[in-house]
Parts: sequence; C-alpha cells; structure tokens
Amino acid sequence: MTMVSRRGLMAGGLSLSAMTAVGAHAATAIESKRRLIADTRSLEVNGRAAKVFRLSDEAGRPGLTLAPGERFQVELANQTADNTIIHWHGQLPPWTQDGFPWPQTPPIAPAATRTYDYAPIPGTYWMHSHQGLQEQSLMTAPLIVRDAIELREDRQEIVLMLHDFSFRSPDALLASLTGQTPSQIRALATTSENVSASSPPQVSGENAMGMMQGMQGMGTMSKKNVMGSMGGMKMDLNDIDYDAFLANDRTLSDPEIVQVERSGRVRLRIINGASSSQFWVDLGALAGHVVAVDGHPVYPVAGRRFPLAIAQRLDILVDLPGAGAFPILARLEGTRRCTGIVLTTPGASAPRIDETGLDRMQPIDNSMETRLVARAPLAPRQPDLVHRMVLAGGMKPYSWSLNGEYWPHITPLVLQMGQRVEIEMVNNSMMAHPMHLHGHAFQVIAVNGQPIRGAKRDTVLVTPMGSVRIAFDANNPGRWPLHCHNLYHMMTGMITEVRYDSIKV
Repeated sequence: MTMVSRRGLMAGGLSLSAMTAVGAHAATAIESKRRLIADTRSLEVNGRAAKVFRLSDEAGRPGLTLAPGERFQVELANQTADNTIIHWHGQLPPWTQDGFPWPQTPPIAPAATRTYDYAPIPGTYWMHSHQGLQEQSLMTAPLIVRDAIELREDRQEIVLMLHDFSFRSPDALLASLTGQTPSQIRALATTSENVSASSPPQVSGENAMGMMQGMQGMGTMSKKNVMGSMGGMKMDLNDIDYDAFLANDRTLSDPEIVQVERSGRVRLRIINGASSSQFWVDLGALAGHVVAVDGHPVYPVAGRRFPLAIAQRLDILVDLPGAGAFPILARLEGTRRCTGIVLTTPGASAPRIDETGLDRMQPIDNSMETRLVARAPLAPRQPDLVHRMVLAGGMKPYSWSLNGEYWPHITPLVLQMGQRVEIEMVNNSMMAHPMHLHGHAFQVIAVNGQPIRGAKRDTVLVTPMGSVRIAFDANNPGRWPLHCHNLYHMMTGMITEVRYDSIKV
C-alpha cells in the first residue's frame, strides 16, 4: 500500500470532519443495510510488510460510523480463510447478536455471512474478533454511533485507534509466555469457542462470595517485562515486547498528519484497541476536557494527560490555540515508548517525534476514575445481589483466574431479570486487569473501598492489590462473558459467565 493510499484511507475512514457528520445525519431517513467485510490486507510497519486482518465497509473504510437514530442493520461477510466472530464492544444487543462463540452462536465460517439488527447506543465504541487470538492480528475497527447533540457542537471529529503490533504470530507470542508450543496454543484457543452448554453449580443470592485457590507465583515476571512500582511494591507491566505501537495503523516514523483549522474545535475519539498494552494519552501543549468514557457522557474533566486502559475509550474536546502542529501521543505505561498522530493547521510543518525520546511513564492508575461523574447515573437503589470476585494469577506459571476458576471450567453468576447487581472485583495479583462485562453498561461506585459517583462504563481497570465495585441493572437477558481484556490473560483462564436464570442451556 502506498503512502498516498494509506493517507487517503485514514482521511476517508478515521479523520471525520463536521461536514461529513452533517452528511451522515441527512441520511438517517434512509433505511439501508450496511455491509461489513472481514478479510486480510498487507500493512507496512516501519518499512516491513505484514499480513493482518481488516474489518471495513464496502468502500474499504475501517469499521462503521452510524448516523443519529440509525439502526445497526449490518451484514457481516467473512472473506478470510478462518472462522471468525465479531463482538460489538460496549453495545447492548440481544445476547445472540453480541459476537461471542457460545454453542448457540457459533463462529462464522469462511465465505459465510451473518446479519445483525438492533438499536445501537450512541458514542465511541469499537469492534473486534472474539475468535482465538485474531484480535492481536488487527481484526478490529472503530464503531462510532453519533447523536444529534454532538452534531450541533460543530466540531471536527478525529478518531484515533491504538494497537500493539508484533511480526511474530499471536500463537508464538502466547507460547513464549506459557512455555508451550504454538500448536498447543492453537488448541488452547479453541477452549473459548463453543463452551459446554451443561450447567455447572451456580452462584447466586445475597452476598455470594468468591473463593481464591492460590496466587500462582505472584510477582514473578518474564525477562521482557517492565517493572513498575506502586507504594513501594513491584508490579508487572507489559507482558510482551512489541515490535511497534500503531496509531491509525502507523508509527511515529510516518505518523498520520490530520489537517485542522486555525483555532479549530476538535473532538478526539480515542480507542485503545491494543491486545496487551495500556497508555497515557498525552495532549502535549494542548488542554482538553474528557466528556465521555467508553461512549457514556461524563461531566468534563480537564487535563493534558489521561490514562487509557486496554479496550477503554475517551472522548476529549480540544480547542486549538491558533496555528501550529500539535502531537497527540499515546505513551506506553512503564516505558519511554509512544505512538500517535499530529494535528496541523494550514502551512504548519509536523515535527519529527522520536518514539523513545520522552521520559519514562508511570503505570496507569485510577486517578482519573475517581474524578469521573456520570451524566446519566443509575437511579439510587439497594442492590439485590452482591458478588465478590477475586482476580489472581502470575507470570510463572502464566495463568490468570477469577475466584480460583479458569475458563471454561467456571461457575456462572446467575441473575434474575430486574435485579440491581453489584460486583466487587478484588485484585490479588501484581498486574492490572481491565475487566469488561458484555451486554451491560455498569457504573463505577467504589475504587479501593472509597465510594464514588463514578462513570458508566463497559471496561474498568482494577489495579494491583486494589479493588473496584461496579453496579448495573439486570435488564438484558442472556449469556454474557465477564473477562479481563488483556487478550493473553483471558486466553489463559481469566473469563467467566454472567447468565440470566431464564436462559436454559
């Protein structure tokens, strides 16, 4: 792919001006089915070609952008040589359209298609494969659902999607962590597909408590891990030493240059689509206001640097101070490495940025989480079900558990329709875990035991030796995964099921 065509792809799909938004809004009266294609492509990374996956519309633009009020009416065509299944991360469809390989919703075979039809919720979301390790090979894309209020802001929209990248296969990456062979890893990957429909013993009721079966070498790290510190304790960071970090498919050796107006008004939609890496979003000379997290509006939080865990999203409003070039960087926690894009006004030259030229970043934390307040919080109510979940594991042996259980040999948390549910997640490991619940938007109500009126989210970071309590209403019956969104933690056991009692399996 040439430089010109790559820039054209980004301009057409990921850097979205207000004029484009208005055009999309005008099309809301047209009922038409979108077509999404899963296939492969060649990507150039630092002068070297690699074969990766792609999720794009019929025009080749990555992902989907829906107009206000538009239904998610999508036909997904699998044009790869492998089975695949795509999860609409953060959306709230019926469970059979969620994109997880239960026996009732098997993966899509090569050359097959599957249709989806549900009412999406507005905001910044994304899509990714839930088939094996395909997510690491960039089977991911943005999913932007606009609303009329955002259109009236008259801001230029810029989508920034982050990835971690390796020239090694995902099977080889996981094999190096576990000490297994790539063929054993491929067999392991199938355990997340078509999990048994039999019903193991169920956990339900007031104050159901999790039990932990061991710490499993807590604190031991591989040679490639970067160590951070937290209150004098050592913590593990960055399981994998990646070859590159990508911002809209490009590195800082050839970053995307986004044209903006002098004194322009911008909405940054930043998506951490990395499989195993967490970043600080650094606005440099710019000041911004976070106005939404994981697609859900919050009261503005001002700053120049914001933590972004795996799978989380930030909407940041920025008003440019006149003319110039303005790097927007994603800086890998615990290291000096970074990636990003550059905003430039007409006539300004983009600076050259050294990928390792800045100071070392600290591990990301929940300092921003405690400042966030949801604009549309849950209604006050006493919980009907309180569940404690212990997160544990370590680097040697490389395995990660929830309440001492490893997928697929788990005990589902069983809910009843209409319940107010609270889950307290307690991290007894020395690594942070970004925990994601499918099919529900939860509110963060406590961090490290301190009550807050926090944000509504779908993914929350639980820091080493810390805790987070979330609350949600059981209003979407189905079978729903709850898992760590570090791909390699999930693949080695850190996943469980939240199931409604009305679902018979």
